Amino acid sequence: MKVWITKYALTKGILEIEAELCDSPGMIKDQNKGWNSYYHGEGKDWHKSKEAAIERAEYMRQNKLKSIRSKINKLQKLTFS
Repeated sequence: MKVWITKYALTKGILEIEAELCDSPGMIKDQNKGWNSYYHGEGKDWHKSKEAAIERAEYMRQNKLKSIRSKINKLQKLTFS
């Protein structure tokens, strides 16, 4: 089945792959690279629709921006004596 991977969305983008369901619930296996790659959690690491993947990637992007802003604020408040 065709799925969209968002596990690495902030570094590699959204990946579209052919995968098969595993025996474990919510887990898929990709064999396209010559070795098995496993992705856990439908709705987090992988999605059945491109729209759901885009929504998750946007959520991840917003959280990363929030984290970076927080780090910047901490560094700006830092003083050395």
